Amino acid sequence: MRILTNICSDDLPASKQFYVELLGLKVKYDSDWYVQLCTPDKPEVEYGIIQRDHELIPEQYQQAPTGMYITFVVVDVDKTYQKALAMELPILQEPRNEFYGQRRFLTQDPNGCLIDICSPWQES
Repeated sequence: MRILTNICSDDLPASKQFYVELLGLKVKYDSDWYVQLCTPDKPEVEYGIIQRDHELIPEQYQQAPTGMYITFVVVDVDKTYQKALAMELPILQEPRNEFYGQRRFLTQDPNGCLIDICSPWQES
């Protein structure tokens, strides 16, 4: 079995740049209607971005995302947060240690998708 997450985008180049620059994802496939990214160390872990108004997307699903978010677990959340600041991304929550053992911050991708970026954390 293979599970692939796809999101819809109004601006594929901006979306691709967001994920490549912020998270270091690699471009596996790139076209004018679909981009497939993967993690550098595990190319089988994939993340797709499709043009929102493409004919493959039913019209009722072509709206901006709500009621969901995507989590990316990174090695160093604070380092990724500094990249987000340098990219002048909207910060919806600054990094903080959460009760469930993750340190995370929240941002938004160019499509309005809520992005949760975290790293494991333990109290000293």
